[in-house]
Amino acid sequence: MKQLPRALALLGCGLVLLSACTPPSPPVDSVYTLSGKVFAPGAGGVTPLSVQGMHWNAPHVGGQVLLSAQNLSAQNLSPAALSALSGVRTQSLPSAGLTVAYTPAGQTDAEFAATLAANGLAAQPNYRYQALSAPNDPGYPINAGIRVGGALYDQDYLTRINAQSGWDKLEALGKTPVGALTAVLDTGVDTAHEDLAGRLLPGRDFCASLVTDSDGNTNCSGEDSDPSDLTQGSEAGHGTSSAGLIGAATNNGKGIAALTWSGKTILPVKVFGASGANSGATTASLTAGVKYAVAQGAKVINMSLGLVGASTDPALSKAVADAAAADVLLIAAAGNTPNQGLYYPASDPNVMAIGALAKTDALACYSARPAAGQKALDLVAPGGNAGSGTANCYQSSEYDILTLATTAQGRYTLRAGTSEAAPQVSGAAALLRALRPDLSANQVKGILTVTAKKVAGGSLLDVGAAVQAAYTYGGGGGIVVPPKPPVVPLVPYSLRVDAFLGDALAGTATTTGKDAPPIQSVTYRIKNLVAGTYTLKATLTVDNVISNGEATVTISGGDAVRNIQTR
Repeated sequence: MKQLPRALALLGCGLVLLSACTPPSPPVDSVYTLSGKVFAPGAGGVTPLSVQGMHWNAPHVGGQVLLSAQNLSAQNLSPAALSALSGVRTQSLPSAGLTVAYTPAGQTDAEFAATLAANGLAAQPNYRYQALSAPNDPGYPINAGIRVGGALYDQDYLTRINAQSGWDKLEALGKTPVGALTAVLDTGVDTAHEDLAGRLLPGRDFCASLVTDSDGNTNCSGEDSDPSDLTQGSEAGHGTSSAGLIGAATNNGKGIAALTWSGKTILPVKVFGASGANSGATTASLTAGVKYAVAQGAKVINMSLGLVGASTDPALSKAVADAAAADVLLIAAAGNTPNQGLYYPASDPNVMAIGALAKTDALACYSARPAAGQKALDLVAPGGNAGSGTANCYQSSEYDILTLATTAQGRYTLRAGTSEAAPQVSGAAALLRALRPDLSANQVKGILTVTAKKVAGGSLLDVGAAVQAAYTYGGGGGIVVPPKPPVVPLVPYSLRVDAFLGDALAGTATTTGKDAPPIQSVTYRIKNLVAGTYTLKATLTVDNVISNGEATVTISGGDAVRNIQTR
């Protein structure tokens, strides 16, 4: 055998020794980085999520569900999750950090979501949202309208008082159009009305029956806890109308839109009774109603009622004064005759008097005007045209106010009167008092009157301008700076993640720090790992509470990402 040159032989031996005795260090391009997040218990995107709390009947995009996990690679999912998604079309939404999974044929979205959740994937409907300030109630202008007497009508008066602008401003502030507690002293309400669902507090009846004596005199008798609207008499349904203008359930796809949209903030106080065709309220029932409203914490009291021919009512005046002293804003209809002055209690100095505009910006033919020596109207609002511009003032018109009627009366109707104007102001006042509970009743009254639009018939309620002014009120007109949030103490945390290749510890990541609670996850990164399948063991300590988690990941040909859920 021919002998090889010594140098070459040594090189060959060296090559043999290197390959047979000591593993070579991998080239630089053969090591990889593993990173991800370690989730605190209950915080991870890989935690199973029950679908029982999801509202699958709510408007949502059909034929798909949303997954909270964005990276659906094999490295990030359990075998069960991968199996559940096998054959499913998905679409990543990086900006949202979500993934769309399209529902397979033969399954409902809810069924598909339940299957995914059972296999560790958080799934939910892709809800369809709409702008908060554009109610979907049929009566709201631009929507379909409500049929009354064979014709369709809408709530054009909401446009005239600039309600949309007020709602838009509240939306921009991150608020919904909820109102402060508002008492409606009237004929009661239809407590079962579809468009008052979820809006009414229990309330009370201070005229359980209207007793007529042998001389034809009527008087309220008794009280109870049932404020249901009158079912007989000329004023049946009047209170349901007033309550609806202030607080019909709004953006519910039914009926009309109200100034305030949601929440149990309408307190029905029945002060009228009926006996046959006769209906009425008394000083006693009204006084009791005002006192009750104050005791229940009402911030606004609406009184779409009045007494003509009397400048005051001492008992009621005392109750009204006490209510005003308790920082309650009282609002009343001015009256429905044009030549008898303001009715009482609208004429009371502690009550805002509200007149009614016709279809134009002039006072309606029926709206009360102040008599000599009386105060001026505080505000006006649309009250329906009635017979304005004709020889007969007291007749119905297609330009009257679309509002609620009792269910027995057909649920919706047209009405005209200062009784319809006053609740619009009460609704606006309730919005302002909810937005700025720090403002007094007099301050809110001032904002409503100063921001009103000057028209031929007086000072027209401007909801948008009033909401803006209420928000910026204080400090000489500067924006009221909200209080700073309380300082939250930072919570200490520590994390250790070990990567095992077989039984050997191949790499470790540790980190410590402090952060504001709740700490949902901590990021880790382990470098210089060779290709292979690793078992990851994580220990997360948050404010001395220890949780542990494990996961597996396969690295092959590139850096990898793997999140770990602790329990």
